[in-house]
Amino acid sequence: MAIRDLIPWSRPQQLASRDTFDPFLALHREVNRLFDDAFRGIGSFGGLGPSLMEGQFGWPKVELRETTDTVTISAELPGLSEKDVNVEIANGVLSIRGEKKTERNGEGRFFTERYYGAFERRIPLEDVQEDKAKAEFKNGVLTLTMPRAEQAARAVRQIPIQTA
Repeated sequence: MAIRDLIPWSRPQQLASRDTFDPFLALHREVNRLFDDAFRGIGSFGGLGPSLMEGQFGWPKVELRETTDTVTISAELPGLSEKDVNVEIANGVLSIRGEKKTERNGEGRFFTERYYGAFERRIPLEDVQEDKAKAEFKNGVLTLTMPRAEQAARAVRQIPIQTA
């Protein structure tokens, strides 16, 4: 399979003859073309604000685990090292930010579906001891562990479920 076969806007358009014109097929092709045009530049809006990959689509992907004693957040950051990532907690919000640099050296034709560029993920936190947070980076996974505040553990109340 050639790289050009993976690019949706490079496929040759088949032209319908006048006697086999199907308005639904024409509408379908036009809607596909509009979506291809709209999403072709996702993540490259320059200085106009954060890219769609950063916030709306949630990159990096995270996993949150809560127990009565700790809150653990794991973030997948493939291809990055601990030097490429900055982790901060301020005003009850955990910020994970960094930049994934391209590995392209510029020669030949090029097509990629991988994400490169700056990213930032913000996660609101409640009832954790921010000053005792610990971070570990291993095999492209960032793991943050924060102990819960004592008043948070006491505030948890089990609600019994009644059968009807």
